[in-house]
Amino acid sequence: MKSYKLTHIIILMSFIMSSFSGFSQSAKQKELEAKRKQYQKELKQINALLFSDRKKEKSLVSLVENLNTKISVRRNLIKITNDQANLLTREINANQNEISNLKDQLETLKANYAKMIVKSYKSKSEQSRVMFLLSSDNFKQAYKRLQYLNQYTDHQKEQGELIKDKTRKLETLNLDLQRQKKDKDKLVAENRIVKSELEAELKEQEELMASIRQNMSKYASQAKEKQKQIDQIDREIDRLIKEAIAASNKKAGNTSNNSGKFILTPEAKALAKNFQSNKGNLPWPLVKGIVKVKFGKQPSPIDRTVTIQSSGWRIATEKNASVRAVFKGEVLAVITQKKGNPAVLIQHGNYITAYKNLNKIFVSKGDTVTTGQSIGEVFTNGNGETLLWFSLYDQSTPINPASWLKKL
Repeated sequence: MKSYKLTHIIILMSFIMSSFSGFSQSAKQKELEAKRKQYQKELKQINALLFSDRKKEKSLVSLVENLNTKISVRRNLIKITNDQANLLTREINANQNEISNLKDQLETLKANYAKMIVKSYKSKSEQSRVMFLLSSDNFKQAYKRLQYLNQYTDHQKEQGELIKDKTRKLETLNLDLQRQKKDKDKLVAENRIVKSELEAELKEQEELMASIRQNMSKYASQAKEKQKQIDQIDREIDRLIKEAIAASNKKAGNTSNNSGKFILTPEAKALAKNFQSNKGNLPWPLVKGIVKVKFGKQPSPIDRTVTIQSSGWRIATEKNASVRAVFKGEVLAVITQKKGNPAVLIQHGNYITAYKNLNKIFVSKGDTVTTGQSIGEVFTNGNGETLLWFSLYDQSTPINPASWLKKL
């Protein structure tokens, strides 16, 4: 009986460990599948927003930028799909090992059970059971022998149930194995198609870059001029924010504060705290959008020697797209410029959101806006490109929107 208990404990521990491992891998598989679907959704958005009208004349620079965006997402999709296939391979191997172990355990259980049945058959007559009890030296020994007979019968039943449980688990694992193999085959087939599409896009990218290299100085000059315009509006935003900080300090009666930070009223502090509590969950300023240029320093896709400095995101969207405030606040400024399109700044305590490259504006300085309220429309250039330049500031310091906006 001691041997049986030890075997039973080992089998039980094996089941618990395999169940935990299976749960862990299943959770990881769900996480990867969610990311894969997100990248697939992004590709659909890219095709809809950037490649829906291939006949319309676009600049070479815009085409290269669009293609780079698409290639980047497609590479991410390939990587995630590979990760999923590799995880499935590990799960398949684990299940195959588990099936092999279960078969061995099942054979052992069946063999032991058969021995018990034979032994039970040989001593099954009521006479032999009675004689076994009557041959006891005393009542205590007879009682222990009766307990043994009852335990032996219970043990037989437990062994029978254990065999049934193992058989059912084996059948389930075999079904899981078949499903996993089908899922892996499907992923591999899908990835083969995605890789083929990537190769075609890389070829198209190289052809476009070959055309650009023929007149690189022209395109490099355009990239520098564009960055110059962006820097100009960023300087204007910085100036306006610092003026607002100085004004708030003056209003609070503290003109000696040189910290470069807002002195906030209790209401403004509460608003800032509310804004911060929504970090990672702020709504997008657009219903549809693809980030073409991310936050921070990065090389130009046209000329790698030219550095792009992005104070926020440049988001491609559809024509006449409505721009929405990502949080409630007060319109700090409406910027109009001779060589650029209008911008709106909204203050949320010590945080400020900037919406640049607009065509129409529906708010004025001092207006109170609510979360999701339409504040304007995005400008569409002569090449049919519609880009919102969105930035987020803590005081006058630009911060990465990726940490604040929720996944689209």
